[in-house]
Parts: sequence; C-alpha cells; structure tokens
Amino acid sequence: MAELWVAGSAVREVIPLDPRFSARWHAHDYPGPFARWNYHPEYEIHYARRRSGRYIVGDSVGLFDAGQLVLIGPNVPHDWITDLAAGESISQSDLVFQFRQEWLTQCEAAMPEAGALQALWRRSLSGIEFTGDAARRGIASLEAIGPAVGADRLAHIFSLFGALSTAPAHETRTLARQWVPPVHDPLAAEIVGRSLDYILENISGTVRLGTAATLAGMSESAFSRYFTRSSGQNFTALVRKLRLAHAAKLLQQTGDPVARIALAVGYENLSNFNRQFLRELGETPTQYRARVRGASRPE
Repeated sequence: MAELWVAGSAVREVIPLDPRFSARWHAHDYPGPFARWNYHPEYEIHYARRRSGRYIVGDSVGLFDAGQLVLIGPNVPHDWITDLAAGESISQSDLVFQFRQEWLTQCEAAMPEAGALQALWRRSLSGIEFTGDAARRGIASLEAIGPAVGADRLAHIFSLFGALSTAPAHETRTLARQWVPPVHDPLAAEIVGRSLDYILENISGTVRLGTAATLAGMSESAFSRYFTRSSGQNFTALVRKLRLAHAAKLLQQTGDPVARIALAVGYENLSNFNRQFLRELGETPTQYRARVRGASRPE
C-alpha cells in the first residue's frame, strides 16, 4: 500500500516499491486519498476511466472526459477534479502507471533500443495528452499490464511506451510549460491543496486572496509569492481558469443561458465573463457551445 505524507488537508503520495514489479500499476476510486493535487518524482501515465471534469497539470487548467490519457513527467503537479453529489463515489475511476527514472536508466543501459524513448520522457515534463488511435492503443496496453506477469507484463509495458512514443503530432497535445516545483517543501502541498479546496468550494461565489492567505496563516503578499512559487501560477489566474473551465463544462452539458452560467461560476458582469472566456479559450461562450455540441452530434 502507498505511504502518505499528510500535511493538513493535502496529501503527498510516496510511490511504494514492490519487489515483484519494476513499475506500479494501480486503479483507484474517486474520491480517494490520492485523488487530489499532488506531485511525485515518478513518471505517471494517467487514464481517466470512468469520470469527467476539470484537470490541473502544471500551470494548465482544462476539461477532461472519460477516456483521457495523459503522460506526466517527474514532479509535475497534477489533479483531476470531478463534481459529485454528497456521498457519491465512482469505483475504479482512474488507472495510473508509475515508474522511476532510475528504472528507465537501467533499461537503457541493458537495452540500448530503449534510448529511443528519451524524447518522450523530455516532453513529459510539460505533460502530454494523447488522443485518437495513439490513445486507444495506449489504453489497451495499459489495461493489459494489470493482470499480466513476467514477460507478458514487460511486453505490455513496452507496447504502451511504443504507442505513446510513435503517436503522430496531431494525436498529442502539450499541456503546460516546463516548471520545477519546490519538491523538498512539504508545506507547499498543504498550502496549495487547502487553497484549491477553498476555491472549488466557492467557485460560484466570492473567492478572495485575503481569505486564502488567512487559511494558510500568511499575509496576503507572503501568500501570493508562496502560492506562485509552489504551484507555478498566480492565485488569481488559477481562480479565473477554474471558473472558466467550469463554465465550459456547463456550456457543453446544459442548455442554460450564458448569463445564468456566468453567474453560476462567479461572474456578475456578463461582459466581463464574455471577455475573459474569449481571452482564455479563444472563442466566445456562444461559439464554444455551438462548436462542442456540433462536434458531439452523430452524423
């Protein structure tokens, strides 16, 4: 079982060593102890099996649907957030495969062919989302790793790596800028985790830097600097991204008027909401709704 470093409301996962396997394959429920903002020194391939919502990878915030496949490099902060009713949970919602740089280095020393994967590992420092046939092939191999043992397990692992490393450019998307968090500061996970809880609990209302600073036991200026250094992004910018990501989900999933959705994500001024949405997503709320609904309509 994984060990936890617990700091207030935040959890930092320490990926356990299992002498039977060279890497960790793990399916978990949502919500759960590891389904929150965290980072760790292992690479992680994350598959959202049975849920959708908003993701945070590094300084990127966006929407995800069931079936999303992402490769994350060492110490890239990440979180997948799903809105559920009180008491609701999703069994086996996520599947992750985690492995260490030391293992990759050993593979390259014993098998020079593995060196061809280095470009993939470098790109993973920004997070990579895979789509299309690359994602389908990757997911099939990822699922197959779990019950496999011995040579079969290794074959599925390298089949997974092969699917990701040969993905054409139009089936990959870089998610974030490269950034290294203060990995030796356990307080960072606590403060960012507590701040995210506060933001998400008040996404439809007022979110204040001063309140978040008080929750962290800091002055506003000290909290602002610390949050930026710890999370890789400005507190106010993160609030805006999370509000707009939630708005995008409502535009896609409901028929509510744009004005009502603006209020539901904390924007009292419709013009400001439209302006911020256009700047963040590159199109107006109306254009976004028409595009995503048109794309989801069966031909």
